[in-house]
Amino acid sequence: MSRRAASLAVDPALRAGPVPDAACPALLPGAAFPDRDVLRLVEAHGLTGSWTWTFATGEQAWSPGFYRLLGFAPGAVRADYGLFLSLVHPEDRPVVEANAQVMRDGIFNDHTVRVIRPDGSLRVLTSRGTIYVTPEGRPRAVAGVVLDVTDAERLAVLQREEQRRRRALFEQAQAWTHASPCGTPFRIASRELLSLTGLSQQDFHADWTQVLVPEERERACDRIRSLLETGRSFVVEQHLALAHGERGRFRGVFAPVRDAEGRIETWASLNSRIDGVRPAPAGLARRGLEQAVRGAHLRAARGLLDWSMADLAAASGLSLSTIRRLEEGGEGPAARSRGAALAALRRAGIGFAFVEGETLAVAKVR
Repeated sequence: MSRRAASLAVDPALRAGPVPDAACPALLPGAAFPDRDVLRLVEAHGLTGSWTWTFATGEQAWSPGFYRLLGFAPGAVRADYGLFLSLVHPEDRPVVEANAQVMRDGIFNDHTVRVIRPDGSLRVLTSRGTIYVTPEGRPRAVAGVVLDVTDAERLAVLQREEQRRRRALFEQAQAWTHASPCGTPFRIASRELLSLTGLSQQDFHADWTQVLVPEERERACDRIRSLLETGRSFVVEQHLALAHGERGRFRGVFAPVRDAEGRIETWASLNSRIDGVRPAPAGLARRGLEQAVRGAHLRAARGLLDWSMADLAAASGLSLSTIRRLEEGGEGPAARSRGAALAALRRAGIGFAFVEGETLAVAKVR
């Protein structure tokens, strides 16, 4: 099957040439695309382009906007699938090549690919197309549009990175930030708060005081409302009713965020736990903590449990020689045996937590 099957092609609204007849009415002028002037206006902003491909002739061309998306002046190069494919990031080429089935099966797969322009800049383009058929049902042409979604993709990447950072801090220190619209501060809870308390957004919306231990709910409700009414920053400390029947003391620092006229738009808060040893972290935070554990920490943990190395070996399923290497620093920080030993100690009631800088605390928490 020819590579042309996935190619981008002639836009009949912008260039004269072979255009399917009434069997493909949507490709006729005025049917598939908006007025030419409107289309030119949209494409002039450099964020979109259009294309078609007529199967009968195999002729290919791109609209001026699509040329610009690829980093060319309109008409500067011949519209060619091979050229387009050479610009697609190598890791994304199979996605485009899969569209070879358009001629045979009449199927066009919308796709999003990275394109490396001739000047070396990278853009993310998403293509959406439609197949047109003959009266006999055979694929006759394909037409579509291409959008530059680079900024949206970059924003999504940054958001994912920020979410990972927030999650790592939350897992390690049970600390998080949140912003609530002014006037409705008790409508939406942060994911971190819901994770701690085991409540749903519906539960919180119905009665936000459920996050607090029962004996503090009435007083806290009145107090926080009165503090919000002052319009000034404030700090509160209260016990949260955690999931599984536990409780924890948390501090919340609240600050108003104002617009240019001085009106409060949102209330921002920084929340953190201020009592006891935190539960075992997970994810990135857990991996970072486990890699900080040294032989001295393992010996201290055994001492708190009154365990021998043989006891730890039995509880973890590791050999005595492996436990000895761990305590003597003979196993690397990413060794699987380290995780097994720490898991056994946690099951026995040992907790690990950073208390300041790189200082790692070991405690018996139950």
